[in-house]
Amino acid sequence: MSLLPRSVLVVGSGGREHALVRALLASPSRPRVVCAPGNAGIALEVACFPIAADNLDGLLTLAQREHLEFVVVGPEVPLALGLADRLLAAGIPVYGPTAAGARLESSKIFTKEILLRHRIPTAPAAFFDAVAPALAYLQGRPLPIVIKADGLAAGKGVIVAPTLAEAEAAVRDMLAGGKFGTAGRRILIEDCLCGEETSILVVVSGRDYVILPTSQDHKRVGEGDTGPNTGGMGTYSPAEVVTPDLLRRIEVEIVRPSVEAIAAEGIDYRGTLYVGLMLTTEGPKIIEYNARFGDPETQVVLPRVADDMLALLWAATCGKLAGVSISIRPEHAICVVIAARGYPESYPKGDPIDFPTSLPAGVSILHAGTANNPAGKIVTNGGRV
Repeated sequence: MSLLPRSVLVVGSGGREHALVRALLASPSRPRVVCAPGNAGIALEVACFPIAADNLDGLLTLAQREHLEFVVVGPEVPLALGLADRLLAAGIPVYGPTAAGARLESSKIFTKEILLRHRIPTAPAAFFDAVAPALAYLQGRPLPIVIKADGLAAGKGVIVAPTLAEAEAAVRDMLAGGKFGTAGRRILIEDCLCGEETSILVVVSGRDYVILPTSQDHKRVGEGDTGPNTGGMGTYSPAEVVTPDLLRRIEVEIVRPSVEAIAAEGIDYRGTLYVGLMLTTEGPKIIEYNARFGDPETQVVLPRVADDMLALLWAATCGKLAGVSISIRPEHAICVVIAARGYPESYPKGDPIDFPTSLPAGVSILHAGTANNPAGKIVTNGGRV
């Protein structure tokens, strides 16, 4: 493997990016780490540049001006827009898939077609761009039923409808009502999988991969797993439901076939593959792929990796992941998300945040939607803070 980069740009502004920044700062090679755009907490640890994650021109210019040798992309939107393609064309190594690979997240229909074509376990589904045939399809399907917007909808484009009326309303909202905008112009209707949900984060480099520690996310906003879905309200690692035997089965039936299928589709995937799973009575089945580290899964997964994360991500980027393994710390990790009032619907920004003067051993705070107001006070600047 080539020498590790001396400088790294982390793209993004959430808790995931704060966790990535800390993991990279912990590298024994002591790289210079910067972030764009970052948040109020990240800015306490590294230099942050006010360039939006979807400003591809600005990010490329920043990387060139600052002579940054490596870019690690956190969120899905810049990947879907082709940030990795732009950086690679300029000769800048990047951890994160090209736009072709990011379609695994930016188009649920694209992913489902790959899963069905390669016979990877998943739910039966059909695709629609008009209301009438979608409503007709619903008549013969079991309830509950899942309605998904094809495109990116900030983690909120999935409706689990317990009744036919709610399913029909979701179809009309997306295809006729413009809910989720262009992301909902095409929809996927799939049978609802029953079981326990979990996810696996996999560092991928072509046909080689390393499975990271398991974790489990809880998405509903309310206590007792109630209320609407969110981007994730809390996680823990390891996911106790994923026993060592089950993890081996997931690797054989899900992870390895997924990596092989992506490569067979002509995609040279170099980045994190997030595999969302439902553990059904028939075995593990894929709910979705994401083309990046999960949030808030990253916040509990990275602290449990005992090895140099910079070296691992660099190996994947350079196509040198074959034979690489990681050591996992035995300690458990948990992340509890604090959210602004009203999230995931409308919520205010600019509310002051009070922080404890001290924290117990082993406890840390990672920032997500935070900013500094003109008086220098840290305030809310997003739904999950």
